This record gives sequence, structure tokens and C-alpha cells, in this order.
Amino acid sequence: MLEVSFPSNTFRIREDKGKEYIFDGIRKRWVRLTPEEWVRQNVIQFLVRVQQIPAALISVEKEIFLNGIKKRFDILIYDEDHQPRILVECKSMEVDLRDKELEQVLRYHLSVPVPYLLLTNGSYMFGWEKNGHQFIPLNDWQFLSKGLGETA
Repeated sequence: MLEVSFPSNTFRIREDKGKEYIFDGIRKRWVRLTPEEWVRQNVIQFLVRVQQIPAALISVEKEIFLNGIKKRFDILIYDEDHQPRILVECKSMEVDLRDKELEQVLRYHLSVPVPYLLLTNGSYMFGWEKNGHQFIPLNDWQFLSKGLGETA
């Protein structure tokens, strides 16, 4: 398991017609503040502010096709050559991370093959490095220092 300490909250939140929205600095737009979105925005802030990943290398909620079906990944981090490097799947804090959630991120990996996979519910984060046909569990963040470009 990977240790995560979210930075202090600097989110812009607004209410419209009884619903809360949060400004996503990566997508440059307001999005509905759901429990999963809360986790996704905290993970983005952790990656940018704590792990120093340049925001320009992060993509959020883009469509992919999996066996002809449209799906959306949560976060994709590119390397300095703009090649997909890390796929992150976010779940709300109420979701226990089990085989079903792991299978989802592995299915997304079929469409977006990357060397690293992360799965989080905001309380826990698990990561794996692809090594041949195996996925090796990650225990620290050292893998981020390999080829992601200059710091933000």
C-alpha cells in the first residue's frame, strides 16, 4: 500500500440549484462534486502539490473504448514524451477496494497500457508496476521520479 497525505484544501466550491460543484484545474471547468469527485480532486492535488507532477502531464476523465464500449478513466499521467505512464482509478471513500475494483483498472489497462496502475478510495491507495506479464505491488513513491519531466 502507498502512503498518501493530502495537502490542505484549496478547492473552489460553489453551489448552483442546490448542487455543489468543484472547480477542476486540470479540466479548467466546474464539475459536480460527488464523493468520487472529491477523492479524484484530492488525488490530483496530492500528485501536483506533494509529488510535484506537472499539471500539464495529467489528463482527467477521458473516454476510452473497451471492447467497443465507451468508458472513462479517472486520471492518466503522461511522461515527458507524452506517453501514458500511470493510470489512476478513484473510488469514493465508502467503496471498499476489492477484486471488482482491481479488475476494473486492469480492464482499463487493456485500452491504455501503462507501466504503473494506482487504485484509491481516498483512504487507501494501492499501486502496481507492470513487469512482463506480472503486476508487482508498489510500496513507495520512488517510481514517480523516473521520467515524468520537470517539477511543477
